[in-house]
Amino acid sequence: MPNTVLVLGGGVGGLVAASRVRELLPEHDRVLLVDRAFEGALGLSMLWVLRGWRNREQVRVRPTPTALRGIDMIKAEIETIDVDRRQITTEAGELAWDALVIALGAAIDAQGVPGLDDAFASGTAGEFYTLAGAEALHHRLRGIDSGRLAILVAGVPFKCPAAPFEGALLAADLLRSRGVRDSVRIDAFTPDPLPMPVAGPDVGTALVQMLEEHDIGFHPNKKIERVENGALHFTDHDREPFDLLAVVPPHRPPAPLTTTGLGTAGWIPVDAATLATDAEGVWAIGDVTALTLPSGKPLPKAAVFAEGEAETVATGVARYLGYDVPEARFAGYGGCYIEIGGRQAAKGEGDFFAEPAPAVTLYDPSTKFHDEKVAQEADWLNRWNK
Repeated sequence: MPNTVLVLGGGVGGLVAASRVRELLPEHDRVLLVDRAFEGALGLSMLWVLRGWRNREQVRVRPTPTALRGIDMIKAEIETIDVDRRQITTEAGELAWDALVIALGAAIDAQGVPGLDDAFASGTAGEFYTLAGAEALHHRLRGIDSGRLAILVAGVPFKCPAAPFEGALLAADLLRSRGVRDSVRIDAFTPDPLPMPVAGPDVGTALVQMLEEHDIGFHPNKKIERVENGALHFTDHDREPFDLLAVVPPHRPPAPLTTTGLGTAGWIPVDAATLATDAEGVWAIGDVTALTLPSGKPLPKAAVFAEGEAETVATGVARYLGYDVPEARFAGYGGCYIEIGGRQAAKGEGDFFAEPAPAVTLYDPSTKFHDEKVAQEADWLNRWNK
């Protein structure tokens, strides 16, 4: 009997997992990829849209049947995931599986902070975790000539741990290019003690210094309570006014994850080496996962990890279905780039599975790292938009 592998989500993890599974399985086995839209973008591209170096159309990822040859692309909203019955329910009907890969990402929730929706509606706040949001925030930054720009991390965990601070640096670069940087104060607020805390204190401290060198204030341990009347109200009773707010909205697990019965908070616990869940024949990758590092902290939610996890899971799926392929184990190595403007980028990279704590280095900004990031984006667009 032919097998059916079901991959949920057409982001970084889902695309790589489906493609790699297809390569490993014989032609008579089916690989189904389910996504609500089959349209997205890399997180790194969002920040370039914010800066104005890209527009929405230039960075859209629209996977084609040619790029996903041999894979059934099913455009549908997923409603429930029943791991006991081994089937999902979508708006288009039910689908059964022999092996399941969950790669649905993380959803942003503006309603998670009282008053944030109103600030979005009034135009005093924006976000850069969607293409439309990044483009709109770019236009608002082009219209501010004075006052205070606040960068707010509204909750943890969130995707791309460096993104809020890279966003602050690129906003400063945009304002500088307009000749108004000296008239706009920029401050970053986060509930964490340091930026990118999982990477360790050395990386966090170096990133704070980078912000300070660009005259960007850093305010740690600031947990937001509400946004009201043009001000951030924190749980420590501090009130910080702003003229424009760029926020990382709270992140939550996509709604279908609550129907799996896997995990208690919606995020899915997985084995660190194999990405297997507690349910037989079910794996999870990318932002949906709760992967605990040897340090006891969670693996950051980042595309580089989703891609590596997808390669590992594809091999696990093939072996589970009885095919003789070499075993692969996720190594926990990865990193990201941090643009500072002027076509320069720093790079944080290392072993997140190191003991007793991740061994990560933040390398100084250079045009080389910026060029690497440009190449990464181009490779991804060319891979799926053909």
